[in-house]
Amino acid sequence: MGFRARTVEDMDLTRTFWNGRRVFVTGHTGFKGGWLSLWLSHMGAEVHGYALQPPTEPNFFRAAGIERRIASSRIADVRDQESLRTAMTASGAEIVLHLAAQPLVRHSYAAPAETYAVNVMGTVHVLEAVRTTSSVKAVVNVTTDKCYDNREWHWPYRENEPLGGVDPYASSKACSEILTAAWRASFLSQAGVGVATARAGNVIGGGDWAADRLVPDFLRAIDAGTPIRLRNPSAIRPWQHVLEPLSGYLQVAQTLYADPRSCAEAWNFGPQESDARPVSWLIEFLCAASPGASWADDRTAEPLHEAGTLRLDSSKARARLGWRPRWSLQEALSATLAWHQAWRRAEDMASFSLAQIDAYEAVRFPE
Repeated sequence: MGFRARTVEDMDLTRTFWNGRRVFVTGHTGFKGGWLSLWLSHMGAEVHGYALQPPTEPNFFRAAGIERRIASSRIADVRDQESLRTAMTASGAEIVLHLAAQPLVRHSYAAPAETYAVNVMGTVHVLEAVRTTSSVKAVVNVTTDKCYDNREWHWPYRENEPLGGVDPYASSKACSEILTAAWRASFLSQAGVGVATARAGNVIGGGDWAADRLVPDFLRAIDAGTPIRLRNPSAIRPWQHVLEPLSGYLQVAQTLYADPRSCAEAWNFGPQESDARPVSWLIEFLCAASPGASWADDRTAEPLHEAGTLRLDSSKARARLGWRPRWSLQEALSATLAWHQAWRRAEDMASFSLAQIDAYEAVRFPE
């Protein structure tokens, strides 16, 4: 269909690249950061993590035993510039993947100053630490699909659309995008450091226990034997398994390392357009796969602004990086349910998670 098929040799080359590579990951105790750290360590990377304590209990970081698998785990705050600089320098990192954030839209209404301090000044501190760490060659700042000025239109947002945001979370991530472009142009490109930003869709996957996220809320409702209450069943989001955007971040970082100017810009990593589905569709799928599960319409809940429609255009990543999503939404949801069920059975979740990574990597694209 116009895309080069990915081969076993491609994946071997990727693993060869990451084997022994020194990588600094902020937010490694979070859901996405934990999966990323596990994947990097699985490929042989020397991972140095920097983050606050895991944000929930339980959490993926401890369930999958991440700390035992990485080179170092520093529990500290990206708002502490000197601590961050010291940790990054000591790591000798060649690549920085910045995921530390206040990631919740609804929490940003309750704690707007904290949200800006972490998402804006935290990013400044990361980029300033990069400036004084001569070993760093590539940086990927992970933001969000919500950084776009949402017009509630039905076609997907492209990387050249205007940035914005009504809520503190979205606008703080738009600020993070803008300041990253400024640091790239003013300081880092001249130093030979490749800097990119990455905007993903609504991620799902095993080990996410965050509050006010649809799938974790559903799983909590199942465990409690109660219906899940939906604030906006008709809202459309670009749902994708957590491994999808992580593969994009890794691909951008690897490309930047080889050529700092090759992709030093913003990148969308979203699902197939058909997988941008309403909340109600996703919950109906989960209910059908979970005997006894149900949902209730709760549109009278607290009237905080939430976008009605959000789609993401990843055609640039497909055309220029050869990246594309591997799992359908149905496969992503099935993998998420399987992970949660295995956790409930007290299985070895590190091994289970690694098996899911291996299964994801093994997907072959049609010729």
